[in-house]
Amino acid sequence: MTERTMRTAVLHGVGKIMLEERPRPEPGPRDVLVQVASVGTCGSDVHYYEHGRIGDFVVNSPLVLGHEPSGTVVAAGPEVTRHRPGQRVSLEPGVPDFTCTQCRAGRYNLCPQMRFFGTPPIDGAFCEYVVVHEEFAYPVPDALSDDAAALIEPLSVGVWACRKARVGPGTRVLVTGAGPVGLLCLQAARAFGATDVMITDINPGRLGLARDLGASATLDVRQNRLADAAFDPDVLLECSGHPAAIGEAIRAVGRAGRVVLIGMGGDEIPLPLSHVQTRELEVTGTFRYANTWPAAIALAASGRVQLDALVTGHYGLAEVEQALTAGSRDPGLVKAVVRPQE
Repeated sequence: MTERTMRTAVLHGVGKIMLEERPRPEPGPRDVLVQVASVGTCGSDVHYYEHGRIGDFVVNSPLVLGHEPSGTVVAAGPEVTRHRPGQRVSLEPGVPDFTCTQCRAGRYNLCPQMRFFGTPPIDGAFCEYVVVHEEFAYPVPDALSDDAAALIEPLSVGVWACRKARVGPGTRVLVTGAGPVGLLCLQAARAFGATDVMITDINPGRLGLARDLGASATLDVRQNRLADAAFDPDVLLECSGHPAAIGEAIRAVGRAGRVVLIGMGGDEIPLPLSHVQTRELEVTGTFRYANTWPAAIALAASGRVQLDALVTGHYGLAEVEQALTAGSRDPGLVKAVVRPQE
C-alpha cells in the first residue's frame, strides 16, 4: 500500500460532521489494518450527534463515530498469526486490557479500560481504514454480504441478551421495541429455541417486518394495552428504553421470569417492585457483549438470522450526516449503512 492518508467523517460538535483527510493508521505488532466496507449506524451514534454525550461519556474533542464495521484485511503487524491480507472480516469494536479482574473472569465487556470504537475519546469506523487487534477481527464466509458482516455487531447484542436471559427451547419471549436491536433479539430468541415471541412497537411498518422475521405475535401499543394481550412470557428482552414501556412490560412477565434491560433510556426508571418480589423475577442489565461473534456469524451464515433485511438505506462517507438524521425524515427507516469507500 502506498496511500498515507484517508478520508474520515469527524464529529466536531453537536450536529456538525466534517469530512477530513487524516493519516492512515498503522498496525501495531498484533494489529490488522482493515479497509472498511460497511458500517451500520446505531442509536448511540445518533445520540452523540444530537446531544454530544451519553451518560458519563462526553464528546470533548473531535470524534469519529461508528462501531458496526466490516471490511477486508489489507496489512498486518509482524506478530499477527490469525489473518492474512485479503481476508474479509467482521470487527468486534471493543478491545479490553486483557489483564484486569473482569477480563480474567471472562467478562471483558466490563473491562474499565475498554477501548470501544466511537466512544469518547476512541475514534470509530466512519473512515476508510481502521486498525484493530487481531483477536477482534473475525473471518466471515462469502455467503455474508459486507452489510451483514457489519451487522454482526448489533446481532451480538441480541445473542448476549438471550444468553443472559437463558432463552432455550420452549421459552416464551416478549420483546419491547422493534428497532434494529429488537428485531435482532427476536431473531436470536427464535434461533435459541423460543417457541413464542411477541414484539411490541408503535411503528406498523416495523411490526410488519417483525412478522416477516418470525414473530409469533405483534402488538401496536398505541392501539392496544400489553396487559390485555393475554401473553404470559418467561423472558422480557426490553429494547425500547422507554420508562413507561419498561414498567408495563415487567408487569407482564410470569412467575420466576427473567427480565433483561437492553435499551438505553433515562438514568432512572420506576420499578414495579411488588411484582418483581412476589413473582421472584430476575432483573438484570446488559452491556454490549462478550464472546458472541462466532455464534452470531454462524447464525447469520446459516440463514437462521436475516441481517440484510434490516438495511433500508446506504450512504457514502460524505453523507454520514444524512445517515445519522435519516430516521427523523423517514419513518420506514430501520438501519442506515455507511459505505466509506463510496
